Amino acid sequence: MKLRKAGLAMLAACGLGGAAQASTIDEFSLTRPEGLRHYLVVQPDKLARSNRPLVILLHGNGSSAEMMIGMDSIAGYRSEDWIRLAERERVLLIAPDGSKARNGKRAWNDCRADASTNATADDVGFIAELIDTAVSRLGADPERIYVFGSSNGGAMAYRLAIELAPRLAAIGVQSALMPAKSRCKTPSTPVSVFVSHGTADPVMPYAGGSVGNWVLRERGTGIGAEESVAVWRRLAGFPEAAQSFRIPHLQSSDPTSAVRYVWGHDPARVQVEFLRIDGGGHVPASRADDLPWWLRKLVGNMNRDVDLAEEAWIFFRDKRASAKP
Repeated sequence: MKLRKAGLAMLAACGLGGAAQASTIDEFSLTRPEGLRHYLVVQPDKLARSNRPLVILLHGNGSSAEMMIGMDSIAGYRSEDWIRLAERERVLLIAPDGSKARNGKRAWNDCRADASTNATADDVGFIAELIDTAVSRLGADPERIYVFGSSNGGAMAYRLAIELAPRLAAIGVQSALMPAKSRCKTPSTPVSVFVSHGTADPVMPYAGGSVGNWVLRERGTGIGAEESVAVWRRLAGFPEAAQSFRIPHLQSSDPTSAVRYVWGHDPARVQVEFLRIDGGGHVPASRADDLPWWLRKLVGNMNRDVDLAEEAWIFFRDKRASAKP
């Protein structure tokens, strides 16, 4: 592990977006067969130096580690939900960057066999080495390793649940589908999986099919969001029927709504959860954030009833890698 740049974010007085933060954000790099791979580490100041829960955050195609933790923005849109959560809950965050794909965008080598603009790097090996480094040098608890990915990062989280299942306590997936044509083996080990998907997602269609839009091309195909969830539900041995909860609607101007479906009664054991965002687009739910009008035209509407980072962490926090169905 090579330290490339330290102190990307200052301490409390100079926090992200002008808000007070008591975290440090450092940039590190790992030398991999495909070249130097960069990642950001967020460490709340008051965090214990051993047995720390770790969430690995995977960005979407064309995005970045900086975007995942709120260090970068798109036309003024910036989400700091994860770093706020890390500070409050004393969670260690690692946000790695994908590698450059054929279209020049940062991407992950997920399981889609028909996505010609996927990256080709050994990203499973990269994330496995990140976990080793986090446990040996950053005090991460090997029983509490969680992965959360958005879009292409979510599809990569699905791949990690297939290939690194014994090392992961849970994964979280936002706006991503299991592949319709897969280069990966069939999932064989039950894993706790949290999924959020909008029914009006214009990039990863809720019912499945071709992935992408006029900006993101050659992104392959996926099965539907509900069928993606069902893969993991069936693997864990859960019946089709779920506990369901309609989430209270907070803003009359919000055209979306949310319903939570949960399989498995014990939060300390394997569970599957699906947060369906009715009318939601290709964007994480957030009570604090909002999208500029032109970005809503591109990615769809944002749900304002829940914070997706909070929902994922509530799902993650009691899970352990050694938990059984």
